[in-house]
Amino acid sequence: MRFSGTKFLDVVGSRRMAVALLATITGFYYLFVAVTNCTDTETNRHAVAAVLSMRSTIHNPGTDWRAITNGGVALVAYILIVIWEYLTAFVLLAAAAVWGGVLTGRPRRFAARSDVAVKLSSLGWTMAMLLFAGGFLTVAGEWFRMWANDQVDASGAALQNFLIAAVGLILVHLPEPVGPQSEPNLR
Repeated sequence: MRFSGTKFLDVVGSRRMAVALLATITGFYYLFVAVTNCTDTETNRHAVAAVLSMRSTIHNPGTDWRAITNGGVALVAYILIVIWEYLTAFVLLAAAAVWGGVLTGRPRRFAARSDVAVKLSSLGWTMAMLLFAGGFLTVAGEWFRMWANDQVDASGAALQNFLIAAVGLILVHLPEPVGPQSEPNLR
């Protein structure tokens, strides 16, 4: 690693390094989740079917009509979730790779690569928020009453993933510092 006159701590202690590491960690996390969903399909498909069917939740005629008991629909929902997890993982890992180039000073056009890293990171964490806040907390959690499901309540895990993605989005969209405290120029 050549930092062209910048101090090592200026790079490893920078906001960009924190964003790069968070993109890497969350990218691998979503990859592991997707792989696990493919290797332990029976357990995970059962969980999706249990949430959609609402069979182990509080029953009320005003909400029971929402239940989806068709196994084919549950399978399609499961497959779409896994595909989304893989896509989220790949976007965040691509962001991490671009951040790696930015932080090591490899790209000659630093500003252009930094912009790509920011956009990929933002896209990946937005995808995670859509899945966990939109899919799991809103649709599964409230529409299908997952929070009251005796068999499957992934609301805590969904909230955890939403918050991690939110932290990533906040970090990546903080304005660049200006002046002597600014991020190091790694050209």
